[in-house]
Formats: sequence, C-alpha cells, structure tokens
Amino acid sequence: MTSAPASRRPHVVRLAVFVVFLLVMFYLLAIRHVVNIEDVRRTVSATGPAAPLTYVVLSAILGAIFVPGPILAASSGLLFGPVLGVFVTLGATVGTAVVASLLGRRAGRDSARALLGASRAERIDALIQRHGLWAVVGQRFVPGLSDALASYAFGAFGVPLWQMAVGATIGSVPRAFVYTALGASIGDKSPVLADVAIGVWCVTAVAGAFAAHTGFRRWRGHESVGSPRLEDQAGHEGDDADGHADPQR
Repeated sequence: MTSAPASRRPHVVRLAVFVVFLLVMFYLLAIRHVVNIEDVRRTVSATGPAAPLTYVVLSAILGAIFVPGPILAASSGLLFGPVLGVFVTLGATVGTAVVASLLGRRAGRDSARALLGASRAERIDALIQRHGLWAVVGQRFVPGLSDALASYAFGAFGVPLWQMAVGATIGSVPRAFVYTALGASIGDKSPVLADVAIGVWCVTAVAGAFAAHTGFRRWRGHESVGSPRLEDQAGHEGDDADGHADPQR
C-alpha cells in the first residue's frame, strides 16, 4: 500500500525537471530574446540559393526552443517576399511542431501516462484517436498560445506525429500568411499588404476563440460521459448486500 507514492515520485520529478527546462528556455528566448534575429537573417542570406531550405531547418529548431514564431515568420517575409516566404514559413512551422512533439513524447509521455493512471490514459488515447488532428488544428487558431509549448504538450500526451504534421500544416496557414506578409510589407513598404494581413489576423483570432470555446465544451462533455453518474452511485448505495433493491425505497 505504501509503495504507490514512491513509484510515482520519479515520474513527478522527471516531469518537473522537463517543465522547468521548458520555462527557462521560454524565458531566455521568448522574453529576454537572447538570440539575435539579425544574425539569423545574415546566416540564412549567406547560404545563397539554399537560403529557403536553410531557413526552414534553422527556423524549425529555433522555434522549438521558443524563439517567437511571429519574429521568425516576419524575417521570412523580409528575406523571401510574401509568396515564397509563406511556404518557407509554413515548412518551418511544421518542422517546429514535429521537433517539439518528438521531444515532448520522449521526455514526458511515459511519466504523464503513469501519473494519469491506466483508465484516464486510455480515455485520452481514445479522444486523441478521434479528435487529435483537429485539436492540433484548433490550437493553431488560438491567439496568444505558444505553438511550441502546445506541441510539447501534444507530444507528452501521445498525439501521433502524422497528426502533428498535418494539423500544423492546416492550422498554421492563416498565421503563416499574416506574419510573413507583415514582414514583407515592411521590406516593400506596402500598406495594402499590411492591412490585408491585419484583417486576416482579426478573423483568425475570432475563429480561434470560438474553436477554443467549442473544444472545451466537447472535452467537458466527454469527461462527464466517462465519469459515473451520481444517480447510479445513489442507486448502488440503496441496494442491499445480495444485490437486491431495498424494499423501503
């Protein structure tokens, strides 16, 4: 009886270390901006014709360690323009999702399942099987939520890589256009392009808020279906030891 808490401790410690590491990286790269984005642009430009591919690989890694995606996407617009830049940004975004998901799965999935317990883990697996792809798509529409952090969480909960890749591709198109177009509008000094990008961002933010609200309600619905009903519990309490209902009820 006393061995259960001790067996959970390594999983708690492992997840705590992983979370602290992510928070430190988020603070250094997303808040303190220790990576100089000008140096990144110079490095990419120096590769010549291979610059788009260089950007995809480098930006995917930087995004996974919490260099802000909007800054990277704007740099793509400055370097490659609004058309090629969108595709390059999208490739880097999907790369970040896959890298972060793989790291999250490797570092946290076993511990997360151990702490959740077998029944809850199986219920989450069933939900992921049915709705994991659209959960990834919907998360991409939610404003203010770090895609890298979400990808780590999706990986820790066991979302398959194909769902991460396809979901990130579908869900990232609007924001990839918005931030890349804003960066390109700065380079081209095009107010029309900036206005279009801002309009798309507003529509995406409204759609994201609606998707988050709907997803939360569906999740609560699945949780209530998976939990025992109060009236069933009351009925069991009224039964006698032989399994027959109490005649006084």
